[in-house]
Amino acid sequence: MRHNRSVKSLGRKSGHRKAMLANMASSLILHKRIETTLEKAKALRVYVEPLITKSKEDTTHSRRIVFSYLKQKEAVAELFRVVAPKIADRPGGYTRIIKNGFRLGDGANMAYIELVDFNKAVLEADVPAKETVKKPTTRRSRSRKSVEKSVETIAETGTETSAETSTEEVAEKSPKAAKSTAKKAAPKSAPKTASKATPKAAPKSTGKVATKAPAKKVTAPRKTGNA
Repeated sequence: MRHNRSVKSLGRKSGHRKAMLANMASSLILHKRIETTLEKAKALRVYVEPLITKSKEDTTHSRRIVFSYLKQKEAVAELFRVVAPKIADRPGGYTRIIKNGFRLGDGANMAYIELVDFNKAVLEADVPAKETVKKPTTRRSRSRKSVEKSVETIAETGTETSAETSTEEVAEKSPKAAKSTAKKAAPKSAPKTASKATPKAAPKSTGKVATKAPAKKVTAPRKTGNA
């Protein structure tokens, strides 16, 4: 049992643990972000942050101390040339741990560990917030909106004048073409109405003889004997 032991063994002996942390620290410095288990990420943060603080002083002594931990010349050069200028104004907290669920198989808790100043997504999200701050304007300076409006009005007037001049030049050069276009543009006259109404066509004969209605008999009034 680990009673009051500050060092996490990570299930390894001291030599294996130091070599593993040195390799992980070099990979973090070279790639700026790596994925590992949560316990290893927490152990790596304690291991690598003092080395990043040591890189703020670019001296031979500092480089030799960092090299004794990392064991890689490429990682030491990257740390002192690229990482150190970026974190020069940061007093601490150079790394960030982001949990990434559980690993398939053994169910280990996974996490990302990255350098804070090299996360492009976070830095790009912070840029618009800085640009929204308005700068103090002087009396003589013109606002950007007014300048854009003036440019747009100048462009519109220029296009209108160019269109008018082009139509005038075309009319002067080709008067016949202008007349033809005017004739085409004129509305067509209404069609002439027929002076005489067309007679209606006689109905066609069906071939059947029309039957005449029987004539009604006219009865004369009867004569009486007194007449």
